[in-house]
Order: sequence, then C-alpha cells, then structure tokens
Amino acid sequence: MTTLKKQTTETNISKWLTLLLAAACGIIVANLYYAQPLVGVISSSIGLSANSSGLIVTLTQIGYVVGLLFIVPLGDIVDNRRLVVASLLLTGVALAITSVSKQAAPFLAASFVIGIGSVAAQVLVPFASYLASDSSRGRVVGNVMSGLLLGIMLSRPLSSLVADFLGWHTVFALSAVAVIILAIVLSKVLPARKPMTDTRYTALLGSMWHLLRTTPILRRRAAYHAFVFATFSLFWTTVPLLLSGPVFHFSQIDIALFALVGVAGAIAAPLAGRLADRGWTKPATWIALATVVSSMLLPLMIRTGSITGIVILVVSAILLDAGVSANLVLGQRALFSLSPEIRSRLNGLFMAIFFFGGAIGSAIGGWTYATGGWSAVLWVGMAFPIAALLYFATEKK
Repeated sequence: MTTLKKQTTETNISKWLTLLLAAACGIIVANLYYAQPLVGVISSSIGLSANSSGLIVTLTQIGYVVGLLFIVPLGDIVDNRRLVVASLLLTGVALAITSVSKQAAPFLAASFVIGIGSVAAQVLVPFASYLASDSSRGRVVGNVMSGLLLGIMLSRPLSSLVADFLGWHTVFALSAVAVIILAIVLSKVLPARKPMTDTRYTALLGSMWHLLRTTPILRRRAAYHAFVFATFSLFWTTVPLLLSGPVFHFSQIDIALFALVGVAGAIAAPLAGRLADRGWTKPATWIALATVVSSMLLPLMIRTGSITGIVILVVSAILLDAGVSANLVLGQRALFSLSPEIRSRLNGLFMAIFFFGGAIGSAIGGWTYATGGWSAVLWVGMAFPIAALLYFATEKK
C-alpha cells in the first residue's frame, strides 16, 4: 500500500492523457442524455404510450445508479483499465441494440444496460486522480471533469440536430461506433492499475454504508451537489417548454442552439480545480453555490418576452452551468484528497447521491411548470441552492 501512495505522489499525468480522459468521459456520459430531447419521437417509433414514454430516460438513470453502487466500487479492487474497457464494450453493444430496435422491450432493456456501462466515466475520474501528483490533483480532476460536463451539455443539442437530419436511430449508431473505438484506444494507452488489496467484493459493498456513516466530507459534499444538481435538472427539463411555448416560439434547432450556449459554463471546472489546489475550497464553494442562486434569481427579476428576455436566459444558463461545474469539481477534489484505497467507493456514493438529487429535480420540473408556470420553476430552483448554502454555513472548517 505504501508503494501505491508513494507512486501517486511522485508521478504526474501527461497533458495528452488528461485530454484523452476528458474526451472519454464526455463521450461516455453523453449516452445518459441523448434520449431526453427525443422521448416523443422514440416512444412513437417503438410503440410506447405517452404514459410510459418516461421509461426511456428513467431506465437509463436507474441503470446508472445501479452501476455507481455496484460497478464503480470495483475500481478499488480490480484493474481499472480492464474495468473501463469491459464497461465500454458492454455499452457499445447496448447502443448498437438501441440503434436497430423497433420494439419497446429490447430498446428499454438496452437503455438500462447503457446506464450501467456508462459508469465507466466514474471509474476514469478517480483513475486520473491516482495518476496526478498531490499538487496538481485539483487541476487534473477539473480538466477531466470539464470534458464530462461538456458531454452532458452537448449531448442534448447534438442528439436533437442529428435526429432532425438523420433520424434518431443514427444517434445511437454513431455513439456505438464512438464507444467501441474509445474502448480500443483506452485498452492500448491507459496504464494498468491493479489496487494492492485482497478485499472481497461482498466486503467491499458492505463497507460503503460504513464509509457513508464515518466520512462527514462525503455526506456534506454529496448533499451540496445534490441540491445544485436538482436545480440543474429542473432548469434544463423545463426551459425547453418555455422556449417552445407561446412566449418565444423556438424551434427544436433554436432550442439546441440555446443549449449549446450553456456549454460556456464548463470553463468553471478547471478554474475551480486550480482554486482547490491553492487551498481555497471553502471560498470557492461559497461562490459556486451563490452563482447557482443568482442563475435562478436573475430571470425571476427580469422577465420579458423580448430579445432581452432571451439574453437573460442565456446568462442564467451560463451561470447555472458554471456554478454546478465548479461545485462538482470542488466536491470531487475534496474526496480525492482522502485515502487512495477508497476513492472509487467514495466517488460511487458521491455520484449516486447527487444523481438522485438530479432525478428529483427532473421529476418535479414538469409538474411545477404545468401547475405554477415559469416563475414557480425559478422559485423552486432557487430554494435548492439556498438550502445548500445554509447547510454549508454550518461547516466548521
């Protein structure tokens, strides 16, 4: 174990490998979101009723949470490279099945498997932290996470545009090819990392509840990000409804272009990592959470259907994505400063908890918009990061 710690401290990851890991995380995680703007056209194509169409997204999310809890922890006991490659091959096969599916059963089953396999991204993030030196870990994690966040932000407009021109099957076919190629590349270039432990898998899973109980920083950071990710999901679930409605009359392509603008917020990820490396995690967290609050407050204060209203929404989207990106990197940087032997389990728990927060945001988004309109969405969206700020204020150090 001493050898592993010494190696982690003295070596550092190359820039090209950091870039590759960032691109890989973006390509992988995008698979969780491709179907979101295509639910209507997919459900009608495979024969799903309107009441059941939500399963297209929900089953992928459930599969992802299952993978976070049962696959990602394996990174603490098995060769990380083999785990990533195996997960990617599984994802590629599932994507290929969705690309040719014409019936609901195979499509939904494959969607569940896509969610499970896509946790390969959450094996790569702690993998990058192992390869980084102590002094550059925040910067490296921030750079890799910026790729992951770009994947999340670009996936929806990309799938909308591809489906509009080539059909929704092409979206999954292209992704299947990209994932298989990525698996081959990573199998060749990733260094092997076999954790020096003989812990059994059952004991590994059993230890996760213990880690959650005995690691305050995990509970806090997961809670902070669950709140802001709920706002993120709430906003991006409902803003297309607003933009396509009678106020702005946006087309699908217009909405896709709007979503692309929010990508600018991903620049906050590497900046947050650098601040964390300098020991400024606490003030950076204040700024990140306050930025998310302001992203909801701004369009609440200035509401208009003119070009000014669109500009306000664009600024709001950038602020939201920046605050969420920064807070995510700050949380992971804090967790990856703990013992290397438990990082995969910590990351799995962290991601599962905040992803659950995002699921809550998505679930209440449509209902809130339908019952209370856009103003209600903004008030609810602002309540989540305010709760995170109040909780963060109780942190002692």
